Amino acid sequence: MLVKDGVVNQPTSEDSTQPPAQPAEESPQVSAGDIENLLNEAQRGVDQAAGDSTAAEPFQLDDLQAAGDDQTVHPMALLSDVELDLRIELGRTRMRLEDVLRLRGGAVVALDKLAGDPVDIFVNGRLIARGEVLVMNENFCVRVTELLGNTA
Repeated sequence: MLVKDGVVNQPTSEDSTQPPAQPAEESPQVSAGDIENLLNEAQRGVDQAAGDSTAAEPFQLDDLQAAGDDQTVHPMALLSDVELDLRIELGRTRMRLEDVLRLRGGAVVALDKLAGDPVDIFVNGRLIARGEVLVMNENFCVRVTELLGNTA
C-alpha cells in the first residue's frame, strides 16, 4: 500500500518493486497511560456533575412584598389562571382500622377540636391561615380570621 499526499493507494504490480513511501509527518503517538489519564479525568468530571445534582435543595419561595419604585411591577392578573390545592381542616382523630370499617351513614366521628375552634386553611399542603366555620345561604363557608406568617 502506498501513501502519497495523504491518499492511500493500493499497490499495483509495477509498485511492488519500489519500497513504500513514508508520510512527510509522523503523527504523534499516544501512550496507553495518556489514554488512561484522559479517561480518568473525564470520569471525575461526570462524577462531579452527578454529585452536584444530588446536592440540590428544594426551592424556598420568599414572602411576597410590595415592589419599590425601582422595581418592575407585574399585575396580579398574571396569576389568575394558577390552580392551587386548598384544604380546610376541621380537626383530626386517630382510629383503628376495625373502627373505620364499622363506619356507616350517620356515624359520628369525634375530632380533636371543639365546636367554635378555628379551622386550619392549607394551600398546597402549607398552613397559611385560620378561620371560622359559618353557614351562609344554607352553605358551609369559612371566614379567614388570621393569616399566618412564615410557617414551614
